[in-house]
Amino acid sequence: MVRRRPAGNGRNLKLVTHAVCAFLLMLCVSAQAQQITKVPRIGFLAGSAPAAEKARLASFQQGLQDLGYIEGKSILTEQRYAEGKLGRIPVLAAELVHLNVDIIVVTYLPAIRAVKAATKTIPIVMVSFVDPVAGGLIDSLAHPGGNITGIATLRHDLSGKRLELLKEVVPAIARVGILWNSDGSGPIAFKEYEPAARSLNIQIQSIAVGGLKPDLDGAAQDVAKRRTNALIIVTNSVFNRYRERVTEIATKNRLPSMCEGEEMVNAGGLMSYSASEPDQFRRAAIYVDKILKGAKPADLPVEQPTKFDLVINLKAAKQIGLTIPPNVLARADRVIR
Repeated sequence: MVRRRPAGNGRNLKLVTHAVCAFLLMLCVSAQAQQITKVPRIGFLAGSAPAAEKARLASFQQGLQDLGYIEGKSILTEQRYAEGKLGRIPVLAAELVHLNVDIIVVTYLPAIRAVKAATKTIPIVMVSFVDPVAGGLIDSLAHPGGNITGIATLRHDLSGKRLELLKEVVPAIARVGILWNSDGSGPIAFKEYEPAARSLNIQIQSIAVGGLKPDLDGAAQDVAKRRTNALIIVTNSVFNRYRERVTEIATKNRLPSMCEGEEMVNAGGLMSYSASEPDQFRRAAIYVDKILKGAKPADLPVEQPTKFDLVINLKAAKQIGLTIPPNVLARADRVIR
């Protein structure tokens, strides 16, 4: 006797098969969607306060936008600021590593060192204001090695130009004070002025202050006591935190001041000559893009900036009774009136 299967069983089996296939297809589509919509996270670590880094962050994010990234949609930026407190930097670096961000963008020597010590695997894009080879950050500009690359200003090339500009503005200067912070990159920066000073027959005077709350009153007294003719203010995150007070040292002593970044000129300094910061941070975005697309930091040579800005503050010049020579003023990229 031959038994016949109920007619409905075949249809049920087909329905079950279709349901299983549909479910598996849904899982595949869901997995692909998750893979496609994974948004890379970029750590952004700075030694200063958010207000001091606002323009730099904006330039970096504009660079990303120019490359097709949209903040909050196709890329996320995790921002951390030490606000001039050097002791916080290793903690903030560890935070970003713990978050397992895809890349860390970092500026200022102590912060770059802290991030380098915190991770050997997460790619690091630095914007360094000192020679990263001399600072022990990389092996060479052409072959940085390890997990770090980016943009670096070889500041000794600019140190001579800054002294030359001061000499043009005040031809009689003989003694130039170098105001620097003894923490971080200060010692390297001071030494970079020595060769240029010798060639211009200028005596440079070391005015060093240290700590998170530098003795700027003591520095002002030191400047007056030494009969300094002009002042160079070395860039660092601590000085950025007290930038109005720092620039007052020059103003109250009626001294022309040369700054290593335009943020000090915005705060009252006389002038600055430096690599264009907006350009540097836009270039950092290009490194981020290359690494996200598979490039390894060790294979990306460290770039040197090609655009430099002279910024002059005529308000500061008026305060100290100084007239900027027309030939210097004509070369300025930006004039604060």
